[in-house]
Amino acid sequence: MFSIEDIEGIGPATAEKLRNAGINSVEALAVTPVRMLVEEAEITEEKANEITQSARKMLDIKFMTATEFMKHRTSINKITTGVKAFDELLGGGIETQSMTELIGEFGSGKTQICHQLCATVQLPPERGGLNGKAVFIDTEGTFRPERVSSVARDLAMDPVAALNNVIYARAYNSDHQLLLTNETAKMAMNENIKLIIVDSVITHFRSEYPGREALAQRQQKLNGHLHQLLRTADVYGIAVVVTNQIQSTPDTFFGNPNKPAGGNVLAHGSTYRIWLRKSKESRRIARIIDSPMHPEGECVFMITENGLKDMDVPDK
Repeated sequence: MFSIEDIEGIGPATAEKLRNAGINSVEALAVTPVRMLVEEAEITEEKANEITQSARKMLDIKFMTATEFMKHRTSINKITTGVKAFDELLGGGIETQSMTELIGEFGSGKTQICHQLCATVQLPPERGGLNGKAVFIDTEGTFRPERVSSVARDLAMDPVAALNNVIYARAYNSDHQLLLTNETAKMAMNENIKLIIVDSVITHFRSEYPGREALAQRQQKLNGHLHQLLRTADVYGIAVVVTNQIQSTPDTFFGNPNKPAGGNVLAHGSTYRIWLRKSKESRRIARIIDSPMHPEGECVFMITENGLKDMDVPDK
């Protein structure tokens, strides 16, 4: 495996600037836009062009046939949700090298799923996990380690070890959220991170950029955030899960008056979009509303004291 120092034109000083900007590998450099290198790594545009071209040449990035790409996709893994019906809906679980968006109103189960995934990602592959760690970026103060601990116990895991494998940070504004995403990219190569959660991805952007006059700036900043997450997912084989809020459109007279926040930027940035809604008692319904490969479909599951469960599996 190449290091960034192996790239022609990169000396110790430039390598340090790149690592400080969260670019730790040749693969990460090859897919990072030149403009971002200029702004975040503080190098000239000429230098940025030179080293990104060298990185792409070193990796031999080129067109490939669909057959070759299909072979490449065999490196993609899945993380079980712990619910058979949910996993079947997703074709095996939450996919790495992609972004899964969980959409729903408060109490629909978005954060509960995130807590569950923090535990299941640590399971061995034969049990649907990746033997990996999770990063949880919390923008709303909803993370509860007690919940991860109870799910871990139910999965016959050591709850103390499970909590030690969840790296937590509270994001207090959108700039801090972007900084934490950058720090996560720095950790990804050395910490065996297999899951990144941002709960919720839109909160700070909505509160800090209100009104139509701030919409363009908000969407541009959000777009950069999503693409940083996607690059990290693709380069390091990580699953990214983001939660999203819904917003009401009172002028809608026919159909559902609710729609996901974030507009087209978030819609196009997410690989898979899942709409969650409440049902009777502890039941929740998950529906795929956008996917490049899955048909639209839905499943029903329960939220119990010990985590998510299939409808036919009683809580212990």
